[in-house]
Amino acid sequence: MSNPFSQDDGPQPPRTLKAPVEIVANLRLLQQHNDPLVISFVNRTQRYQSYVIDVDRDKQLLILDEIMPSDGERLLLSGEHFTAEGFHEGVRIAWKSNLPISAGEYEGHRCYFCHLPQEITYHQRRNAYRAPLKQTDPVKVDLALDDNRTLSGQLMDISATGAKVRFSGDVQNILNPGAIHECFTAHLPFGAMTTPIEIRHVQFEDKVNLSFVGIRFHSINGQAQRQVERFVYQLQREARRFESEGLF
Repeated sequence: MSNPFSQDDGPQPPRTLKAPVEIVANLRLLQQHNDPLVISFVNRTQRYQSYVIDVDRDKQLLILDEIMPSDGERLLLSGEHFTAEGFHEGVRIAWKSNLPISAGEYEGHRCYFCHLPQEITYHQRRNAYRAPLKQTDPVKVDLALDDNRTLSGQLMDISATGAKVRFSGDVQNILNPGAIHECFTAHLPFGAMTTPIEIRHVQFEDKVNLSFVGIRFHSINGQAQRQVERFVYQLQREARRFESEGLF
């Protein structure tokens, strides 16, 4: 039986890109789509978030947005080596930095000026169909926090390995990239599914006062995995039926 979640362009081995045109193109992809970066420092467990806000090939310059949480700025400016990674449509784009960084302003906002990386890692990792949800049929989610609070939101899309959810307000100071939360519940049409998750990225859009959070299912058990796959397959069939009907 074929796997309904597999794609012809499934996971590929990671590639190291060294051509300047390829490096700039991929960094600009992260910039144009406002994909968040996860920043991690050598020998430190805390993860931080930033964004690519400009890429200047002529000046060999990469400009990063203000780092969150803000204590990461001290590590950046003290010269600690770090790795930056962003994800765009299932592709991991990552690089290491060990060169001096300076702080400044870009269009009135705090930023950091970095050297363009000499190489980046490009890794196509997604092999699961990512199914968007109709917002007319919302699926509620609840995320239990360590302080006994619960964040409630809505499922935006889902795959066999993770999902995107949205929460009201700014949750950037509550949910940190890399953090594991033990109790995430999605109220699927045929029953609730509960599993631990890892926070992949958090993006706040102040114009609509919503936070969009990418999550990855962490140590998911067999029952929950079957629930997820059943729901994704159901959404996939509905999408194909809709596309087919739209052709005639």
